[in-house]
Amino acid sequence: MHSSQLNRSWKTSNFCRKIKSKQRNMNDFKIALLGCEGAGKSALVVRFLTRRFIGEYASNTECFYRKRVSFDGKPVNLEIYDPCSQQCEGKSEISKVYWADGCIIVYDISDRSSFTYAKALIRKIRDLQYNIPKREIETAIFLVGTKQDLCHIREVEHEEGKKLAAENQCLFYELSAAEQYQQVVMLFTQILQSTSTNIKLKEKRRPSGSKSMAKLINNVFGKRRKSV
Repeated sequence: MHSSQLNRSWKTSNFCRKIKSKQRNMNDFKIALLGCEGAGKSALVVRFLTRRFIGEYASNTECFYRKRVSFDGKPVNLEIYDPCSQQCEGKSEISKVYWADGCIIVYDISDRSSFTYAKALIRKIRDLQYNIPKREIETAIFLVGTKQDLCHIREVEHEEGKKLAAENQCLFYELSAAEQYQQVVMLFTQILQSTSTNIKLKEKRRPSGSKSMAKLINNVFGKRRKSV
């Protein structure tokens, strides 16, 4: 085999590997929980994963939780990002929007400032998405008001959360991680359903693997082959 053929063969196989690396595993889901410190993010995810409720939780490091769960009658791999509770900068949170298939933006109904933070976060995410016209799929966003068991000291009305979600094409939940385990499970099931639907729509718009790969290889190497 001539050196030019070897070089072309290596480039072709390398090119194929790059294409395959872009093909996602349909059984993998990535969810990011976003919101300011004390909003109840960690309590929500720990309640879902372990059934246990933790009232006070503080961490100076971000966490990635991984668990195999049953969804739609089959096991799937779920990865959940929980940012550092003492880090409310927004920059690192926004970067996770591109990593995640779905985002849960959390606020505390007894803390007006957490709702203000959630509102700013949603609008920042939507602005970023609108400025990327070629984006094939939008990250599913859920707005969640937590600590419903503290409704006697409520600072954010249910209708306010519902309105904010409707204005920004988000799904809305209000619940208590402390008292409503089934509601927490329903929330995560719903976001898995939404992200799964989005991913399937994306895959339908994409050409089939073998045809797409053949076409791309031909586009890259076809003209060069004619000139040999």
